Amino acid sequence: MSVLSVAFAFAAIAGGEVEKENVMTISADQSTISWYGEKVTGSHNGAVDVRQGNIVLDADGNLKSAYVQADMQTIVNHDLEDADTNAKLVGHLKSDDFFGVEKFPYAEINLTKFEKGKEAGKYLATGELTIKGKTNPITVPFTYNVEEGTLTATGAFTFDRSNYDVRYGSDSFFDNLGDKVIYDDVNLEFTIKGMAKK
Repeated sequence: MSVLSVAFAFAAIAGGEVEKENVMTISADQSTISWYGEKVTGSHNGAVDVRQGNIVLDADGNLKSAYVQADMQTIVNHDLEDADTNAKLVGHLKSDDFFGVEKFPYAEINLTKFEKGKEAGKYLATGELTIKGKTNPITVPFTYNVEEGTLTATGAFTFDRSNYDVRYGSDSFFDNLGDKVIYDDVNLEFTIKGMAKK
């Protein structure tokens, strides 16, 4: 017997019930993550692709956990119209100065606690964010709904890049940068869609 079968059998013998979970697969094609960062002399914005993930609901339909993996190799910029300038920025973001995507191709968000927010329809998730092999606690405010087997979650949060060894232009690591400072806060907005397994 498999380990899972043994667990089910033991639960049955003990008179307990095995908790039913609904594992929903995140649709990479229908999910989006946008980023926005500021520096002394301006700002940039763009996006990164969702690669894979899942959302788990408990037997009562409440959120239990969520895992999202982003493909850092797909970083793009949306505000620079000149192709050469755009490519230069994206190449720099992919380099070791920033996210080092060759060594660290994926970033991950793993959320394990969910509670209702202060406003109706608002929720708060807590868990961990991993970038460049560094993991730190994260809090994510969001809203969600489930319709015809599809869960849609939207929200936004900010992370401090200095906690993930993303050092370039950061006054957390370097002095006397003047107007070359790039602020540590990176803002993310997301829409995540999870599909019930058929």
